[in-house]
Amino acid sequence: MHTNRVNHLIAKIGQWASLLILAMAIITTFIVLLRFGFDWSSIAVQESVTYLHAFALMLVIPWALQTEDHVRVDIFYRRMRPQSQHWVNIVGAIVCLLPFCIYSTISALPFVIDSWSILEDSPQANGIPALYLLKSIIPISFLLLAIQGVALLVTNIKAVLAPLEEPR
Repeated sequence: MHTNRVNHLIAKIGQWASLLILAMAIITTFIVLLRFGFDWSSIAVQESVTYLHAFALMLVIPWALQTEDHVRVDIFYRRMRPQSQHWVNIVGAIVCLLPFCIYSTISALPFVIDSWSILEDSPQANGIPALYLLKSIIPISFLLLAIQGVALLVTNIKAVLAPLEEPR
């Protein structure tokens, strides 16, 4: 596995997704201005903020793992030697992260497939007629998180094995 390519792809997706937050702010500003300035509103425009929020949040999760900006209870971890930290990362990826990603992806697929099969639209009148796209981000996010998790696993395994490969 080319971890550099995976890291580059995840970083690009995360950077692109973080721009969605700017789009959310701009759209929200327009919603407020149009509502109070012109007494005009649109359910679809309001829902677009929800869609952007979901896409931004779900697509930056793998990037947060890559950059170690994720939530970690590091009371002991930060005091460990780097070699011990690599082992914690390896065990954590194998025991927690990857099984969670696999379970979450598999659990979400029927939900998403059902939504696509009926081309589910918004429950709101005049909402965005593509709820199936919003639901699709769930397995996509967990799949990307699993891919980043495997890259993290490979990187940590290489770091653990590196001292063993040095000539004595």
